[in-house]
Amino acid sequence: MDDPRRRVPRTDALLGDPRLAEAADRLGRARVKAAVQEQQGAVRAGAPAPDDWAAAVLAALPRTASSLRPVLNATGVVLHTNLGRAPLGPAAVEAVAAAAGYTDVEFDLTTGARARRGRGTLAALLRAVPDAEDALVVNNGAAALVLATTALAAGREVVVSRGEMVEIGDGFRLPDLIASTGARLREVGTTNRTHLRDYDDGVDEDTGCVLKVHPSNFRVEGFTSSVEVDALAGLGVPVVVDVGSGLLAPDPLLPDEPDVASALRAGADLVTCSGDKLLGGPQAGLVLGRRGTVERLRRHPLARALRVDKTTLAALEATLEGPLTPAWRALRTSSDELRRRAESLAAALGGGEVVPSAGAVGGGGAPGVELPGWAVALPEVVAPRLRAGTPPVVARVEGGRCLVDLRCIEPADDAVLAGAVRAAVEG
Repeated sequence: MDDPRRRVPRTDALLGDPRLAEAADRLGRARVKAAVQEQQGAVRAGAPAPDDWAAAVLAALPRTASSLRPVLNATGVVLHTNLGRAPLGPAAVEAVAAAAGYTDVEFDLTTGARARRGRGTLAALLRAVPDAEDALVVNNGAAALVLATTALAAGREVVVSRGEMVEIGDGFRLPDLIASTGARLREVGTTNRTHLRDYDDGVDEDTGCVLKVHPSNFRVEGFTSSVEVDALAGLGVPVVVDVGSGLLAPDPLLPDEPDVASALRAGADLVTCSGDKLLGGPQAGLVLGRRGTVERLRRHPLARALRVDKTTLAALEATLEGPLTPAWRALRTSSDELRRRAESLAAALGGGEVVPSAGAVGGGGAPGVELPGWAVALPEVVAPRLRAGTPPVVARVEGGRCLVDLRCIEPADDAVLAGAVRAAVEG
């Protein structure tokens, strides 16, 4: 019997194939060599030798040097946390690529001297929110809140309503987050009702700041009461407002969602939020407010540990200055357009029921707000096949059905989606 070991080419001979040499340039020689050796080991163990060794190795290699795989979001959830929240728009993607090499991120090309880091991004942020005197960018929304409470209240008290003691994603809780800064939390009011007198009784000479947190991932309804920012601003201590989702100004689509500009006009000293949610940009934490207060945060030693890199600054500036982001296009897509596209998908599949589908903002933003739309309903068994396809498609499983919702699919990708769904339906 033919010894399979005789049918295994030498490693260096395989790596000399131009196709694998090109893959090594893209992915790294070590990764390609490991894939070659894995294929060789399989054949030595008795697997059939491939007709084309290089093609077999290429099929086992990832398309890029990153293990992250692009997916089509057919869930109807616009800011899907597990799928990376807001997708970057073309302008932001182009800005990231341009910033990947050497840049003037902290350098003045005119004078040849060191310059303020990310000054263009900060200027764009202040143009977007004229009510802010100064701004700062850190690496996520939680970091913005940590930096604010550390700089203003380390060793002192942070006064917060019991109804705003929230738990954010992955089990992280506001009390634990603030305790990690060295500040002491002073709870006032009750879970459903907090009055101005509760804050007034809680504020004393040991108060570092009053914190107002938007409970963005849940709603409390019924017998409720809370205190607005303008009333808190009269307490005589710094007021920090975390609006959460990154809405910079009021928007009629989300009338109950708090925004940065309104909080600043109401008297907040600092407002914190995320950049990768409703703003539609990269993961970032934004701090906007009074110049002197923002400067306290900027000069705090922790600010260095929380700063963002040049690609984040580039993507954020492009998001602020560029066209409508993919997230906002998805939010504003009409129900009629979604129905038309769903019907086209069903026709391309030769079947599939078009059904009403309520989309969601996601990312903790606008809880309870439903986005009317339509989806193609398929058997539940199709969902795992979609996830295993190329490209992977993540649909929503609901009521024993797989719902393919096109809200978050770019219209240019409708044909790609149809091909992926057809392959999954056919098994």
